Amino acid sequence: MLLAIDIGNTTVTIGVFDGARLNAQWRLTTNPRNLPDEYGIALLNFFQYQKLSPSQIDKVALCSVVPTLTSTFDKMCRKYLDLSPLIVEASVRTGVRICIDNPRELGADRVVNAVAIHRLYQEAAIVIDFGTATTFDVISRTGDYIGGVISPGIGIACEALSSQTAMLPHIKLIQPEKIIGKNTIAAMQSGMIFGYLGLVEGIINRIHAELGYTTRVIATGGYVHVLADKTPLITDINPDLSLIGLRYIYEMNHTVSKGEES
Repeated sequence: MLLAIDIGNTTVTIGVFDGARLNAQWRLTTNPRNLPDEYGIALLNFFQYQKLSPSQIDKVALCSVVPTLTSTFDKMCRKYLDLSPLIVEASVRTGVRICIDNPRELGADRVVNAVAIHRLYQEAAIVIDFGTATTFDVISRTGDYIGGVISPGIGIACEALSSQTAMLPHIKLIQPEKIIGKNTIAAMQSGMIFGYLGLVEGIINRIHAELGYTTRVIATGGYVHVLADKTPLITDINPDLSLIGLRYIYEMNHTVSKGEES
């Protein structure tokens, strides 16, 4: 079994694959101050709940956009699973050619998503990751990463709206019945939901115009279900994209290693 760990700015997503099947998935709050033991105990509790034994895990793949937690989870895997994780970084084979000014600038999470998109769909695509930031990544027909767009995530925008104003409350991110709000909460919900739909649709249309053709558009990330089903421009929803990409990357590198050893 493969343990896949995606460390994001807000959430740590953990999945267990039995072959190609995702058997279990959990989410933890990202906290750079947590120690390896704290995450290790949480992982063992998840295993116990799922009736899994740590000894059933024989491989680990990890990607991270929080450098301090990369080391934390590396130590956690070594101590609690007796395994050294494959960490997605520049030296790891991904099969994706990164065609931007400085490939090392690209976050590991976006590389992992690009790998999953190319392997799953094998066509030109835009992947939108609704996370702490909302990112748009463009993958060519041949699987090259050709660039992207980064905008503030809807969660932090909503938080900023209430925390930086004296009289606006915290709200739930749900779509109101009408665009014109009849009260403060409905007006804020309208601004958040319809405002972000305008952002998403506008960027998709501009990317397609710049490419000169339309592509499949796949949505993922922690806020995917807040927005992704509200626009026809998003063709697919895949909340497990990063975990699937980690599985492909592990298999790719594991196969290479075995071939080199022989």
